[in-house]
Amino acid sequence: MTEYSKDKKEELTRSRSDNNDDIGGHIGDFTDEKSDGGLNEDRLPTDDERATLRLVSASIPWPAYAIAIVEFAERASYYGCTGAFFNFIQRPLPAGGNGAGATPAGSQLTPGALGLGIPVATALTTSFAFVAYVFPIFGGILADTKWGRYKTICVGTAIGAISHIILLVAGTPKIIQGGHALAPFVVSIFVLQVGTGMIKANVAPLMADQVSIKAQRVTTLKSGERVILDPGVTTQNVMLAYYWSINLGAFLRLGTSYAEKRIGYWLSFLVPLLIFLVMPAVLFLTYKPLIKMVPQGSVILDSWNVGKTVISRGGLKAAIKGGDDFWNAAKPSRIATERGANDEKYGWIKWDDDFVDEIRRTFGACKLFAFLPIFFIGDGGLGGIQISQAGSMTTNGAPNDLLSNFNPITILVMAPVLNYGIYPYLRKIGINFSPIRRIVAGFIFVAASMVISAILQWRVYETSPCGYYASTCTIGTTVSPLSIWIQMPLYTLPAIGELLVILTSYELAYTRAPQQMKGLVFSLVLFMGALSSALTLIVSPFFLDPNLIWPFVGVGVGCVISAILIWLFFHKMDEEEGTVVAIGADRPIDNGRSDDPEK
Repeated sequence: MTEYSKDKKEELTRSRSDNNDDIGGHIGDFTDEKSDGGLNEDRLPTDDERATLRLVSASIPWPAYAIAIVEFAERASYYGCTGAFFNFIQRPLPAGGNGAGATPAGSQLTPGALGLGIPVATALTTSFAFVAYVFPIFGGILADTKWGRYKTICVGTAIGAISHIILLVAGTPKIIQGGHALAPFVVSIFVLQVGTGMIKANVAPLMADQVSIKAQRVTTLKSGERVILDPGVTTQNVMLAYYWSINLGAFLRLGTSYAEKRIGYWLSFLVPLLIFLVMPAVLFLTYKPLIKMVPQGSVILDSWNVGKTVISRGGLKAAIKGGDDFWNAAKPSRIATERGANDEKYGWIKWDDDFVDEIRRTFGACKLFAFLPIFFIGDGGLGGIQISQAGSMTTNGAPNDLLSNFNPITILVMAPVLNYGIYPYLRKIGINFSPIRRIVAGFIFVAASMVISAILQWRVYETSPCGYYASTCTIGTTVSPLSIWIQMPLYTLPAIGELLVILTSYELAYTRAPQQMKGLVFSLVLFMGALSSALTLIVSPFFLDPNLIWPFVGVGVGCVISAILIWLFFHKMDEEEGTVVAIGADRPIDNGRSDDPEK
């Protein structure tokens, strides 16, 4: 299905209803568990059925999986090169190496190139992460209002290819040895940020757009079991495929870590470029079968005007309190009743009552997202210190940034275990491991990793030949006898936390946002990563010996406090979430509700 215009929207909606949402006879087209077409029911479940019937996912069309390949290639190239950035910036060319950044065989030395130290390395890499997660805001707005998701991804792919070529130049031995690597390196990472922003905001929403089911429906499987096709479980599976592709790509860091240590930076930057070239090929092959939602140019303005209306009519005091009266003040039905249907003052209103409800749900989710910067700091925000910590430990030939690869490995293993094992089992035995509960648990996992990080840093200080100045030690072996392998929990625990917090946040962002704003709202989750990078950047000048224990302590305490506050303020969202995914997050259906995916 190719890109369609607004005048074909009604035709497409009617076609989807005929082919996908017709439970009586066509459910086998989109459910993972084939059903008996003669026993299907084209209706919403009752409250009793929601309490007793099992929730199952609709099938995910193959174009969605193809776009997951695009995400794999983009993330493989991104993490493959960025994983080497910290050493590239912090460490100088190792003595006795080959001049390309690699270390002498059998030594405990660490790869390097620019030799600018921990504060500069932290500042540059954190600035890179900050801007890389700011640009998705613009990528989401471009897609939602002007270009559409597919075109925005294509433009971002072209920009990303240019950035990788410039980065390869910065990593060549002659450029490094001549002292000219810094300028092309900085230019390349800035260009990469632009391309990444245009891609990241739109891949997951584009994948989810391929699934037509938008509201719960009762159906009967061939086994005779009556079940509920659930859009929430379906979106969860889409996001699982999306996140799994991210971390499969992130695993490339393992190869580039060894490439920088044994061959040099030119190879650790070349391999990501080659993998990146998979993206344009897949995008070309999927152009025709992809469902491409038409951008709606006025939705951002409408959202802004809804906000102005509720503030102007309710005041700041009502804005703080919230509630039905505050939000209903922007509904055209309320305005027409109070002011008269022909009041010229409100003649510019272009939205309807349902749109106000959508904005309200979206705003509630965005308030929850405000806690994510603390989580992101614990989940990788202090990665530079952890890599430096590993460089102060005994490596026995392993790269000091090797263990960071166990974050994606853990996710690759645990994601299907959670989604296809633990979550269904909990639903089966009646335990509601709801979105807010998952997020709270994820914060606790990261807090535990921060406790272990602080203890390990203290032990490194206690056992290093240089004591509490371990990161710049030049005495004896220069390292603590502690093995880097005891750092494993620093990467496995946050990985489980990611699946509980980030993946759930992606689900909330997609299910609660209006169709025309999904790219923007999804990018707001990513923007929380930018805020965490900004916070890290502010305090990074203090990331020096002998004070490297305290960043871990502070973030760990912050995660525990955040978990408590999230539960106190947002636990009622779990009850609302059931209604949102049961009825459909986009529009009302039955009894005045409609599951038109284009509205």
